[in-house]
Amino acid sequence: LTNPYFPYGTFVVNVLGSTVFGVIVGLAQHRIPVSAELRAFLLVGILGGFTTFSTFAFDSMSLLREGQLGLALLNMIGQLVVGVGALWIGFRVAA
Repeated sequence: LTNPYFPYGTFVVNVLGSTVFGVIVGLAQHRIPVSAELRAFLLVGILGGFTTFSTFAFDSMSLLREGQLGLALLNMIGQLVVGVGALWIGFRVAA
């Protein structure tokens, strides 16, 4: 086995991006009218460039190739669960 590595930076950026995504959606739906174009620009353009799905996929694949199945699963499942939870929290805070 190689040196265990966990992609904390990618994890944090994706959770932060999910939280901000939720806040923007919550604000747009409940407090501040936002055009569909501006919402797409903010969510897909800005946050899509900030979050790092391709890096997440690469990190997960690297962990798998290095035989780090546990860390790979923690990364994949953790980012999914924590990311969706963070988006929900951001949405609830803004709503």
